[in-house]
Amino acid sequence: MFKKFSEDENITGHTQVKSSVQRGIKAKLSADYPAIVPYLNDIVPKKEPLKLVKCHDHVELIALGNEILFFKQRDGPYIPSLKLLHKYPLILPHQQVDKGAIKFLLAGANIMCPGLTSPGACLKDVPVDSIVAIMAEGKQHSLAIGKMKLSTTDIKTVNKGIGIDTLHYLNDGLWQMKNIK
Repeated sequence: MFKKFSEDENITGHTQVKSSVQRGIKAKLSADYPAIVPYLNDIVPKKEPLKLVKCHDHVELIALGNEILFFKQRDGPYIPSLKLLHKYPLILPHQQVDKGAIKFLLAGANIMCPGLTSPGACLKDVPVDSIVAIMAEGKQHSLAIGKMKLSTTDIKTVNKGIGIDTLHYLNDGLWQMKNIK
């Protein structure tokens, strides 16, 4: 989604979010990600205004000050950025890939089922279409954020094809964007 994303070419405008809309965003976040509730007031303080940044391809970014916190495409869920996930690693469920998948993952590839079922991987029980943090064998921080395409039982039994769609990964355009003006 953010492979060739740059601030100059992709951002079309930004506006400050009203406090009522900000409360709605917080309510949606707490409904979508129950593990974020203890950290929500730290992530999105009451008195600081959020910015809604509109981009091409119906992508919206939520920023606090100059830091991007969440993104979404069309009417999908708000998805935390990797920088936010590195600060609060427990807000998303984790899936672990083996060492062989790391170089492909950092190039933006989707995660194939064999990379999730090999000996170095760790597959947790998560429903289809849920947002997950993608960890790598032997690494401390998340490498990417993705969306489950198959259930964990299907991944284990079929063991072919794409298991997780990669939405945002280290060194993509969203990661490299320093500040929003």
